[in-house]
Amino acid sequence: MKILISAYSCEPGRGSEPGVGWNVAREVAKYHEVWVLTRPDESGDIIEAELARNPVPNLHFVYFNLPILGSLWRWNQSGAMQIHYYLWQIQAYFVARRLHGQIGFDAIHHVTFVKYSNPSFLSLLPVPFIWGPVGGGESAPKAFWQDFCWRAKAYETARSLVRWLGELDPFVHMTAKKSAIVRATTEDTAKRIRKMGVNQVEVICESGLPKEEILSLAQCSMPTDSTVRFISMGRLLHWKGFHLGIRAFAKANLPNSEYWILGDGPERQRLQNLAEELGVAEKVKFWGRLPREQSLEKLSKCIALVHPSLHDSGGWVCLEAMAAGRPVLCLDLGGPAVQVTSETGFKVSAHTPQQAVEDLALAMTRLAEDSELRIHMGTAAQTRVREVFDREVMGLALAQLYEEIAAPNNNQPKPILLHSN
Repeated sequence: MKILISAYSCEPGRGSEPGVGWNVAREVAKYHEVWVLTRPDESGDIIEAELARNPVPNLHFVYFNLPILGSLWRWNQSGAMQIHYYLWQIQAYFVARRLHGQIGFDAIHHVTFVKYSNPSFLSLLPVPFIWGPVGGGESAPKAFWQDFCWRAKAYETARSLVRWLGELDPFVHMTAKKSAIVRATTEDTAKRIRKMGVNQVEVICESGLPKEEILSLAQCSMPTDSTVRFISMGRLLHWKGFHLGIRAFAKANLPNSEYWILGDGPERQRLQNLAEELGVAEKVKFWGRLPREQSLEKLSKCIALVHPSLHDSGGWVCLEAMAAGRPVLCLDLGGPAVQVTSETGFKVSAHTPQQAVEDLALAMTRLAEDSELRIHMGTAAQTRVREVFDREVMGLALAQLYEEIAAPNNNQPKPILLHSN
């Protein structure tokens, strides 16, 4: 089949959205011939260098940028990037229409950015269109705002406003309704899309790991020393919920225990002050931002990942921890709630901060006291990553989805589910 992929953000060797764009295109090209629309800017040379080292015969890149305001995305403001992205999507339609006249695509897939409140004008082309996985419909529950500083509250308010404005855009509704299927990263996003009158929505994780990384992380054996350690990894932002992890660790009051926090960000001082106030400053260690190899080395010395994020669309770190055989403690929110099951960790309800802290503390206590439970959960986590979140597995399922959606006289494709909760 001939597949057109729209990947505004696309770069090999990266995580987050650039990694999603590259990995989807590369995996699908194993089964179909793929053309990718993306920007030349910083990624073009990197992509071409990677293809020179590791050729992918069925993978073709079409680079273009805006004829005016082409460097707007470089401005150090998210608003400028969003304007550039929106205008780029408009131009993508004209580029794709010309290509379709030359090539004749069987299916079109919008991959990045993964934001449901921005349209993709490629849905206007007379070709079966797949949108996503798209995210961004997640919100920090209002009860949890009580822990936020005024800047954090302003951020959450602005985020909700921008999302609301996006939902008013008729082109967003057009994109959703013209999609043969919409793939959402979380149930929160899926609900918002269904409110637009779209029924063909499936919830699926955007993140995956390469097989070689899964095999490498599987060698990370569970620590056996007397000190029980928990770990959190990521940017120290208010919505990452690390303050809940510290409060839960203090409440659990476990002997011979430590809580390691890897990463840096604007919340670091507040988190350190909180650990001091709760009397656990000696047991909560802030390691700052470390290179990947050192981060994984720290993970190997811990029994579980604590990831109480309040609105993550994805959660790459959860998959890495699961591949390393570590149970994950998260809130029953966003992307982590799609990745983690009751067999592989603890998904804690998020009704109030106090309730969430108490339930996280109970989960920490159970894992600290029951070595067999953490080994059982860690093994189940590794199995789930191999069966569901291996990029090769995800790529094959996506290639099959293209075939099904593009099949003649099949206007109602049956979703292929890649996960079960």
